[in-house]
Amino acid sequence: MIVAIDGPAASGKSTTAKMVAKKLKMTYLDTGAMYRAVTLALLRSNTDLDDYDSVCQVVDELELDIYDQGSKTVVKLDGEDVSQAIRSMQVTENVSAVSAVKYVREAMVEIQRNIGKKTNCVVEGRDIGTIVFPEAEFKFFMIADVETRAQRRQSDLLTLGEERSLEELIKDLKIRDQKDSTRSQSPLTKSADAVEIDTTHFSIDEQVKLIVNHINSKSEQRKKYGK
Repeated sequence: MIVAIDGPAASGKSTTAKMVAKKLKMTYLDTGAMYRAVTLALLRSNTDLDDYDSVCQVVDELELDIYDQGSKTVVKLDGEDVSQAIRSMQVTENVSAVSAVKYVREAMVEIQRNIGKKTNCVVEGRDIGTIVFPEAEFKFFMIADVETRAQRRQSDLLTLGEERSLEELIKDLKIRDQKDSTRSQSPLTKSADAVEIDTTHFSIDEQVKLIVNHINSKSEQRKKYGK
C-alpha cells in the first residue's frame, strides 16, 4: 500500500508523514531528503547546475542510502551521514533547481518506485500522487498559508543554528513555490483524487489523526464491500 502526501515547502508534510507511517506501521520515505542529498553532493563538488552533463555524472557516481532508524530518518551520501547537512539554507536555496533537472528526477523516481514495490510506504514530496505513484491507494495534498510555513521553516533553521528573518523566509518560500509549480519536470500540482488538508490552524497531532482516521475508515469500507 502506498500513501502519497504532497504539498509545498514547509506545509508540514515531513513530520506528518513520519508520524502517519509510525501509526500505521509502514515505511516512511522522505523523497525531499533524496533531492536534498543530490543537491548537497553537487554543491560540495562545485558542479555548475547549468552544466547538464556534469550534473548527470555526479548523479551517476553518488551512493545514496536512506532508511528509518527509530523515529529518525537517516540519509547517507557516499557512506557519510548527511541527515543534518541537507537541511542547511544553502541546500534549501538550490534544491528546486536541482529537482527540476530531468535526469535527476528520473534517477530519484526509479529509486522511489523500487522501494515502493518492496514495502508498504508513506511517501511525501511534490509529485508523489501525480508522477511517482499515480495509482497510490491514498493521496493527500497539504497546504498552509505562507506566513505559517515561514514560521515553521524559521523554527527548523534555528535548531540548525541558522537565523533568518520571517520576511526573508516568506520571500524565499514564494520563490520556491513559483519554481516548484512552474518547472517543466514534474511540477507541484494537486492530484484530482487527492484529499486537500489546510494545515494552517492544525497541530501536527491533528493532521496525523485526520489522515490516519481517513485511511482506516476507507480501508474498512473496502474490506466490507470487497473493493
